[in-house]
Amino acid sequence: MAAERTVIVGHDGSSTSDLALAWALDYAGSVGADVRVIRGWSISTAPRPASMSGGYIPPIEEFEAAVVAELERDGARVVAERGVDVDVTFEGYRGAPANGLVEASRDADLLVVGARGLGGFRGLALGSVSDQCVRHAACPVVVIRDEHSADIERSRQLDGGLGA
Repeated sequence: MAAERTVIVGHDGSSTSDLALAWALDYAGSVGADVRVIRGWSISTAPRPASMSGGYIPPIEEFEAAVVAELERDGARVVAERGVDVDVTFEGYRGAPANGLVEASRDADLLVVGARGLGGFRGLALGSVSDQCVRHAACPVVVIRDEHSADIERSRQLDGGLGA
C-alpha cells in the first residue's frame, strides 16, 4: 500500500545529495511518506551501458537503465545506513535535473535537494539546481547544505517537527 505522502529527492552522486537522501529518509519515516529519488541525465552524463562497444550505440532505454542502476547503487548504501521502513524508488529523468525535479514536485508533498552537488560553482550559496527548485517547485523545498543542516533530530528539537 502506497503512502499518502511523497518526498522527492534529487541525487547526483555527490556527498551533499547523500545527505539530502538521508534527511529525506528520516523525514519520510517520521511522517509515513514514500521517497522517490530522481537523477537528471543526458547522453553525455549517463554511464555507458554494458552493451556499448565500438561502432554500436545502444538504444536510449539502455542509457536510462544504466543511470537508474548507478543511482540505485549510490542510494542503496544511504538507505541501508538509515534503516528506516520507507518505500524508496529510483528514477532517471532525461533532461536538466532542475526540470525533472520541478516537474516531479507537482505530485509531491516535499522536495529535498543538496545545496551544492557536482557543479563547479563553489562560491554560490545555493547550487543552480537547488536555486531553480526553490524558485519553481510546486511544493515546499528543503535544501541540505552540509551535515549540520542534514541533522533531522536536531531540526525536530529546534522547531517541534516538520509537519509531522
